[in-house]
Amino acid sequence: MSNSTMVIETVFTQGVAHLSYLVGDRATGKAAIIDPRRDVDVYIELARQHKLAITHVLETHIHADFVSGTRELCARAASAKAFLSVEGGVTYGFECEQLKAGDTIDLGRVILTAKHTPGHTPEHMSFLAAEANHADQAFAVFSGDCLFADSVGRPDLLGDDATEGLAAQLYRSLYEFFLKLADDVRIHAAHGSGSPCGANIGDRLVSTIGYERRNNEALQFTGEAEFIEYVLFNAPPEPVYYTRMKELNTEGPEVLGRLPCCVALSPKEFAGAVRRGNAQLVDNRQMRGFGGGHIDGALNIGPRAELSIWAGWVLDAKKPILLVLPDEADLPEVQKQLLRVGFSEFEGYLLGGMEQWDNTALPIAKLDQMSVQELNAELPPRDLQIVDVRSPDEWQDGHVPGATYIFLPELEKKANRLDKKKPVAVYCDSGYRASLAASILQKIGFSEVHNIPGSWKAWQAAEYSIEKPRERKRASDTDR
Repeated sequence: MSNSTMVIETVFTQGVAHLSYLVGDRATGKAAIIDPRRDVDVYIELARQHKLAITHVLETHIHADFVSGTRELCARAASAKAFLSVEGGVTYGFECEQLKAGDTIDLGRVILTAKHTPGHTPEHMSFLAAEANHADQAFAVFSGDCLFADSVGRPDLLGDDATEGLAAQLYRSLYEFFLKLADDVRIHAAHGSGSPCGANIGDRLVSTIGYERRNNEALQFTGEAEFIEYVLFNAPPEPVYYTRMKELNTEGPEVLGRLPCCVALSPKEFAGAVRRGNAQLVDNRQMRGFGGGHIDGALNIGPRAELSIWAGWVLDAKKPILLVLPDEADLPEVQKQLLRVGFSEFEGYLLGGMEQWDNTALPIAKLDQMSVQELNAELPPRDLQIVDVRSPDEWQDGHVPGATYIFLPELEKKANRLDKKKPVAVYCDSGYRASLAASILQKIGFSEVHNIPGSWKAWQAAEYSIEKPRERKRASDTDR
């Protein structure tokens, strides 16, 4: 949004489904960045385009799902200072300006007012935006992880002891603050559809209080107890890397200044690095390329924005990364996606890719691609073990008859439910996660593994039979 002087720009980061914002006034030349990601060039470029100086860097809360760019941005923009909530008793391991409920950020024509809205986290702030000449009439609210399109923030990320209290705070923040705002107030949340920070977040990047008042299921309750039961029942599985992200963001991520070094390694040098076993091997190619030939022990996290989330789920934060890329030009983008979830150490990438590896006569492994027609011909399954690695909600909506359910992030831990001596066929929604899951099974010693390209989408398109679980379980209790 922009007019003669006011500027509001949205930055949408796919994969982590993160929304951050530039808010500024061309007349004063001031701008604030709200909830920046770690690769901060996008904000510096937006400010340059609008002839603005970044003076304030704000965060709605200590993020658990991505690495904050606040310290990086303050280091890169000399005029910028970090203003962070100290409500709820929170402290930080780096220098910042203390922000308390009621404090204002005066950018000129637009004024941001901090409102303490705990529940997702104890320190959570939302920011009301108003024009200076109508300071008591907010036109927008930057709601962080408290209120989303069609959803609300989850209150269960700080452990069982804190969950009930945070859920009660979330109820009050929503019902006593947000629902008292005017219907036409726009909602600019910190996440969109696909983020695990809320259940079933809607596709709309902008909503309004009025729309959510009428349509958001979490805002239809008349009592706190029913609301708490609802939000806890519907919470998606918590990613294992969330605790690490929250600790990193509280202490303050290292200021990098640029993308980390990732050296080009010849095939023989790369093979030596793989043999040493000090690094983890990530193959970023499409599933069919990976299936046709890959380096033994590689994990197939393909070239999609979801790379960030799945890297967070399955990679070891203490080990550097070796990369096999579709193209060497993809390196900067892959590094950015990994940086967003805290991976900044790189052993190197394979110079010339798998083509050069093949030309050097180095050994390759393969992953068979089984069509849904071939899979259907195996029903009812006898020796073939069919594994569904989708989310709990996807499994509850229907699955291939005879399939075993193991949520992808739990696959290595629960692989003992499967027989390594028998063949395994893995499916997800389209094949992306299945290829990653199949590569995990190969890595831990399963000898006959099949990926299902197209997976559930192809199964439904072929109109094959579908089985449904008898009873829906609470997401956090599924398949324990």
